[in-house]
Amino acid sequence: MNANRAFRFLEHKIRRLSLRKILYVFSTAVFKSNLYRRLLEKAGEETPKFLPTDNWPGNANRGAVTVEGDFECLGTVIRDADKPWLATSVSDAWLTSVSEFNWLRDLRAVGNDEARARARDLIARWIDSHGSRWQKISWRPSVTGIRLANWLGHREFLAVGADARFLNKLDQSVHQQGRYLQHVAKLTPTGIDRILAYKGLILIGLSDKNTAQFSKWLTRLDHEIDTQFLGDGGHVSRSPAIELSLLKHLIDIRAALRDAKEEISHTLQTAIDKIAPMVRFFRHGDGGLALFNGSDEEEGWLIDVVLTRSEARGKPLDSAPHSGFERLAANRTLLLMDVGAPPRAGYDQQAHAGALSFEMSVGKERIITNCGAHFGGTESWLDAQRTTAAHSTVTVEDVNSAELLETNGVGGRPKFVSAERREADGNIWIDAALIGYGGRNTADHSRRVYLSANGGDIRGEDTITGNDSQKFVARFHLHPSIQASLVRQANSVLMRTPSGSGWRFRASGGVISLQESVYLGIPGEVKRAEQVVISAATQNGNGQIKWAISRLADEN
Repeated sequence: MNANRAFRFLEHKIRRLSLRKILYVFSTAVFKSNLYRRLLEKAGEETPKFLPTDNWPGNANRGAVTVEGDFECLGTVIRDADKPWLATSVSDAWLTSVSEFNWLRDLRAVGNDEARARARDLIARWIDSHGSRWQKISWRPSVTGIRLANWLGHREFLAVGADARFLNKLDQSVHQQGRYLQHVAKLTPTGIDRILAYKGLILIGLSDKNTAQFSKWLTRLDHEIDTQFLGDGGHVSRSPAIELSLLKHLIDIRAALRDAKEEISHTLQTAIDKIAPMVRFFRHGDGGLALFNGSDEEEGWLIDVVLTRSEARGKPLDSAPHSGFERLAANRTLLLMDVGAPPRAGYDQQAHAGALSFEMSVGKERIITNCGAHFGGTESWLDAQRTTAAHSTVTVEDVNSAELLETNGVGGRPKFVSAERREADGNIWIDAALIGYGGRNTADHSRRVYLSANGGDIRGEDTITGNDSQKFVARFHLHPSIQASLVRQANSVLMRTPSGSGWRFRASGGVISLQESVYLGIPGEVKRAEQVVISAATQNGNGQIKWAISRLADEN
């Protein structure tokens, strides 16, 4: 079995190879060489003629930790950190975040001379240790592009009280990294890395007043926008977090073009106008994001800031067929449902096996959720959070609905995932189907969900067809704020929200239980939670579970 799995893994890796990816891997040997290092060191150190402005808010509390000599990132603190990018026993996500230098906003939020001195010291140390020495994480095209944007966007903050030696060092490193990006951009594999690399190149071109330079990369950015964003405004990754992140980066590029009095392309403007409503589509009543495909809640107030700066007033769609999501809203009740296939190779690094999962909130209170995504100081949750069992959907024979590769990405996939939406008198039905569970021919999963017009009655049916005697389990993960108790005689679970609202979960066709779960939806935190579990098995090739969630006030 292990040999077979290893063979499949190798097969999927080979299928995912592209000429660009192969060239990029081979080019890393050149980037590491002393010859290439000397080439980069010949880059200029001209003072920027134009500077973009970074207007995103920072966290003064985190900034104060950094000023004191420690370093906090993704909920993990490193003590006495003069070179946090060299930290050991931390995750790649932690090192990536540190190497992007987004934390400069935290020091700017502190705003005093001590914070500026700490920022300059850390930048100088990074240049000394990594500035012309290629490293796998620090010099990834996306990381380099974001770092350049942060250095240029904070140069005015850094310049106050700085000596000429530091500023020359900073400017020279910016040009070295820009030259590297020009070389590597042609080799960057398909994915969001290209957009982030192009952002850095566009800002450098603007800062140098090099019209030919930034025009070239703007044209390539337009092509990537057309390639990566779908007809409904969703990103091909199907990740709300990536959707929000890319919206921020596109807003930054537009703002820099405006400030430099350069033309904003129709493609860029149209993308922002279409992406913003899709971000709204993924928001629950508490203002945070739904937990699909590597996303956590994010901070609601920051999402408000992003949407305000997008200047796009479009409302969220009810149905996003290109992205594969449905939004059911009635009264104050909201259901968000994943009815799409995994994203294609190259965009599936954060993809979860959560097909036909859904989340439910009422007003500002989340009730049914997926487990979410925890990108913290260690890799401990990365595999578990991507599994089907970490989502509010059905697991068949403890197999994921899509094969999850060990190095991220998706291998075997369902043959087909579809959904049909019907509405009448304010009531909403979704009929969704997954053909070829786990990329196999042994099981299909269909899920019907109904939401009443008053928002107080949700009903569902999960049907498994295929081989006989297959065990399947329907999971409904509860938000950690929900208090739940099992009523065995009634085959139901009573749920109480923080505001005191009561809901009853009933089920038939299987054995209901209340089990432990985990919530990874708050950035940097791991919280205990519970899940409603319904266990059943197919007979004569068929099995069905029926369930209902009703507001107690509506039962009388």
